Amino acid sequence: MDQPATIHWGILGTARIATKIAAAIDATAGSKVTAVASRTKERAELWARQHGIANSHGSYEALIDDPQVDVVYVPLPPSLHAEWTIRCAEAGKHVLCEKPLAMTAAEGEEMAATCRANNVQLMDATMWVHHPRAADMLRPIQDGTLGELRRVTSAFGFAIEPYLKDNPPHPAIERQTGTAKPDRIAANEFRFQRQLGGGALMDLGWYNVRVALWALGDSPRRVFATARYRNDVDLNLSALMWYDNDRMASFDCGFDLSLRKWFEVVGTAGSLVCDDFLRPWDSQRARFWLHDVAGRAQEHVSTTVNQEQCMIDRFCQIVRSGELDDTWPTVSVANQRICDAINTSAREERVVEITES
Repeated sequence: MDQPATIHWGILGTARIATKIAAAIDATAGSKVTAVASRTKERAELWARQHGIANSHGSYEALIDDPQVDVVYVPLPPSLHAEWTIRCAEAGKHVLCEKPLAMTAAEGEEMAATCRANNVQLMDATMWVHHPRAADMLRPIQDGTLGELRRVTSAFGFAIEPYLKDNPPHPAIERQTGTAKPDRIAANEFRFQRQLGGGALMDLGWYNVRVALWALGDSPRRVFATARYRNDVDLNLSALMWYDNDRMASFDCGFDLSLRKWFEVVGTAGSLVCDDFLRPWDSQRARFWLHDVAGRAQEHVSTTVNQEQCMIDRFCQIVRSGELDDTWPTVSVANQRICDAINTSAREERVVEITES
């Protein structure tokens, strides 16, 4: 069998998530990390040596101008997504951008429009939707097994201090005590800096909104949300979303909770439950349950794969085909528009109507 043409990737920044994605890129057939950029040449060179990358650049501009790079992965803070995605697109580079797509839907629309105008693919890095389990779960949702859909409920949260301790070295952790005090977290963690795009909604709730979009196939008509704030970012948020045809969705997310990453889709004839949709608790058992109208449950187990590699492979297929898939930027902008409305609702303590652009 012929080997697929190799797609060459550049990584814009050296964030912690970049290590995981770089490994997935190199583990995917026909895909290779060719270059990395940082704000200093020294850091880029060090990261390149550590990860076996041939080329390093001391500026983001230099990587974008690198003729060997076909696709740029953007793991920068959300406040920088629009600027650098647009600059990549104008240079003819395809873009895989970390979530959330942007700071606002207006920014997201500009990013998508620029990518279309320059004939390059844009996709946000929401990984779980690329796992075969997502397709396995979507079939009973769409084929009538659950009856008429009524509700989608989900949750995603984790405790921030243990998370930071488990991702060393992090400047929010005091070396002497091993603890992370609130003031140190606020000063050293982008999730607690509003100007960088921090907050539970943007970091966690993005995934919950995607669950509702994925399961229900369209956007809500109005939303209501409430949140608790620290350092002017939402530490914890809960939201309701009203849809046409007697459907509703709800979720909660937060940085002060034990780890939860589940959803339930409920219809008039049954329900589907996944207790680890973002990443299987057991990497060898990507499972979910179907419950019939009487509550009897049947477990289903999907193919064991690496979801990061599934995402990378899908992106490479699009690039090789030469035909853009507008599904991805469209759903990203819709996701962002709903998040915008939820954020406004929580901050202004009112129901917010959603209007399509």
